[in-house]
Amino acid sequence: MRVIVKIGSSSLTKSTGAINHQAIAKLCDEVAELHRLGHSPIIVTSGGIAAGLDPLGFDPATRPRQQDVLRAASAVGQISLMASYNQLLRKSGLVAAQVLLVPTDMWQRQRYVNSRGTLEVLLAQGVVPVVNENDAVADDEIRFGDNDRLAALVAHLVDADRLVLLTDTPGLFTADPRVDANASLIEEIVEFDHQLESMASGPRSSVGSGGMASKLAAAKMATWSGVETIIAQSDRENVVVEAVAGVPSVGTVFRARNQRLSARKLWIAFASPSAGVVTVDAGARAALESKPCSLLPAGVVSCDGSFGPDQAVEVKDETGEVFAKGLSRWSSENLNSFAGRQTADLPETLVDEVIHRDDLVSIPAP
Repeated sequence: MRVIVKIGSSSLTKSTGAINHQAIAKLCDEVAELHRLGHSPIIVTSGGIAAGLDPLGFDPATRPRQQDVLRAASAVGQISLMASYNQLLRKSGLVAAQVLLVPTDMWQRQRYVNSRGTLEVLLAQGVVPVVNENDAVADDEIRFGDNDRLAALVAHLVDADRLVLLTDTPGLFTADPRVDANASLIEEIVEFDHQLESMASGPRSSVGSGGMASKLAAAKMATWSGVETIIAQSDRENVVVEAVAGVPSVGTVFRARNQRLSARKLWIAFASPSAGVVTVDAGARAALESKPCSLLPAGVVSCDGSFGPDQAVEVKDETGEVFAKGLSRWSSENLNSFAGRQTADLPETLVDEVIHRDDLVSIPAP
């Protein structure tokens, strides 16, 4: 079984920002046990920035906001973070590999294929990849934002069977347990809805960038990829092995959807950023949702954004609800000029389909 284990900064660092070697040792021991049981684990780790703040003279409790400072902290902290993983995994006879990713590795098709190929070789050789966002060179405007989303994308990238999101709480509660003594753990989630997503809170720790909301978003992404996801408490004894084994009450389990999309459509849905929005009429939406079909210009009302052919766009109806995403075969300029036209009225230079059915993904309502 392929297992992605993601651990956040708050679980890996002390209040001073220094690396918590005991926490990493615990994780590495459990990952080694997964490997011994015949699983293929991948670690997605945070902690690079948090680990680098103290050596640079910054207080992690008041995390700086300057992007240059955060990138510099990542460059410093990543060395000690990966050295710790390497040393501790080696004690169990395992080889660690550092894999630093940026968003373009996910949405540029060739880089996506290259990233997948690298991870496939590492797993085939029994290596434990340790993945992190390449924060030292990350673009301020184009980044994963948090490693929960990165972990879900890696799970999709390698066709993982399980995603374990380790955090500082036992899972998702019916209310915020910090303020509601009657809050109880939700042990299983089968479907997402607005009420579920409203339960999430923001970051609990100043050293982390995520929170329960980002973990819910990652779980939604992963389950749509066919990957069962578990949110569990990092300091629970044997938590990773028990989560993978399906031990009851280990955390909150999100069941994978029965219908698993093709790798191409998963890539379109999750790894490719939207460059614009195409608005369609009610008839076009009904047709697109009733059966596999392509979006034709006759059903297009308007478009927003500037995009070229083969770029991803969201598709919404006239009420503003986004219900699909796809790769446009038209530029925004052509679409604005010929929206609403019948196929027979198009110039010969344009293909008939604005979005071909093979490049169109329906997005289920939350």
